[in-house]
Amino acid sequence: MRIRKGDNVQVLSGNDKGKTGEVLETIPKQNKIVVKDVNVRKKHIKARKQGEESGIIAVECAIPVSKVNVVCSKCGKVTKVGYRVDNDKKVRICKKCGAELK
Repeated sequence: MRIRKGDNVQVLSGNDKGKTGEVLETIPKQNKIVVKDVNVRKKHIKARKQGEESGIIAVECAIPVSKVNVVCSKCGKVTKVGYRVDNDKKVRICKKCGAELK
């Protein structure tokens, strides 16, 4: 998977098309990611102990990796991720401007 935790990504399709956010979690086995403030669902919580409150909370759900692209921190454009080898280290780069992605 070319997208990592902490990357800024933009959603390419679906109800949240055009939204950008930070990757909170990656799930490589399912090929999905969780993005902050994207694909938000409501979850009902029941009070389990005395004094605990029940209610409705918002939860970010996973979306497929194929529906997002990385936003380059240098040029600010949505781009694909490329790779380059520098001093025996594999480095992720922006395909549009060639800058190194963090």
